[in-house]
Amino acid sequence: MAKIVIKKSPPLQGEVTVSTSKNAVLPIIAASILTDEDIIIYQTPKLTDVMYMLRILRGFGAYAKYEKGTLLINSRDIHRCEGLLNSVKRLRSSFLFMGPLLTKTGCVRMPMPGGCRIGIRPIDLHVRGLQRLGADIITKDGWVIGTAKRLKGTDIYLDYPSVGATENIMMAAVLAEGTTTIKNAASEPEIADLANFLNRMGARVGGAGTNNIRIRGVKRVKGTAYTPIPDRIEAGTMMMAGAINGGDIVIKNADLGHLTPLSSKLMEAGAEIHPLPDAVRVTCKRPLKAQSVTASPYPGFPTDLQAQFAALAATMRGTSIIMETVFENRFMYAAELIKMGADIRVEGRTAVVRGIDRLNGATVKATDLRAGAALILAGLAADNETVIEDIYHIDRGYEKIEEKLRILGADIVRI
Repeated sequence: MAKIVIKKSPPLQGEVTVSTSKNAVLPIIAASILTDEDIIIYQTPKLTDVMYMLRILRGFGAYAKYEKGTLLINSRDIHRCEGLLNSVKRLRSSFLFMGPLLTKTGCVRMPMPGGCRIGIRPIDLHVRGLQRLGADIITKDGWVIGTAKRLKGTDIYLDYPSVGATENIMMAAVLAEGTTTIKNAASEPEIADLANFLNRMGARVGGAGTNNIRIRGVKRVKGTAYTPIPDRIEAGTMMMAGAINGGDIVIKNADLGHLTPLSSKLMEAGAEIHPLPDAVRVTCKRPLKAQSVTASPYPGFPTDLQAQFAALAATMRGTSIIMETVFENRFMYAAELIKMGADIRVEGRTAVVRGIDRLNGATVKATDLRAGAALILAGLAADNETVIEDIYHIDRGYEKIEEKLRILGADIVRI
């Protein structure tokens, strides 16, 4: 099994470019089902989640070719609506195929989705939203089975602003009859990006990026070419990598407007954040002052950056309080950071992190995608050598992260 080995690194210096957003690319791949014409997605990151999504898409009968970051999809020959069992169980985002398949083919049969074990993440909001549009959906023996003659627009209220449920309903409503409104919708940048993509196809989606989205159904949509937004989670991870050892780095292909909660906390801690055209510069002189954060839906502090912030907080002066309101099992990384000497106490959905003078390298395991990124940050600051196992989690969402950090001067290798 591959591992990542890190030795304490000097302050990072230089420029690095982040990839396009995994969380934007995956729903766009699902939305490609809506048209029989070619879809081209530029700058598609080569991640295991993306490759599994394409494997599922091909299983439906679609054509998908990935070459040097450019993805060509044609869904004209889709002939089945059952998801591949092994691939679906590895990928939470596989459930995003449900809305497009129902509205395009009138049927869907998907096993319950997989993904990181960071919480229950029920699919009931997805199912109830699609049922409101007129789909008949049942769950049986671990499968979700749905049929629909013709979806019809309606008003839908989400009990929680779920990103996945918002995306699924949006895509299903594109070809539905009439108008659909989603109230208490998720407002993440990836939602707005999906809406931009759908509108490029000829859909009529308004309000994406707010809590009220309106979709006017159309009879058909067309093919298009599109470049998704930058990955704000990778950009945020790199910002903290620049801060943890007192570095000076420029992160290219980053939208600082998507990272206001993180940049505000870093500046309060003592780092300097400089916005640049399509980039951000992070300059940091150690030590940083402890900060407290509450992970919550956008525009709150991103839950996908919470673990990385905990690693940074472990090196700050003072005590940081980290609260998690999105996923109940998001603190699994704490035990691994404690192996490296971090002073972390977890109580329910709260972690108390007391900064220490130095972390120590250890052999640790990536318990999930973002936990793996947190361990990489800790390894950059830790004395001696850190060995991270189970890095397949990291490869789900970070493209060549060790190579990008090496460009900045980090002592990190994959073996």
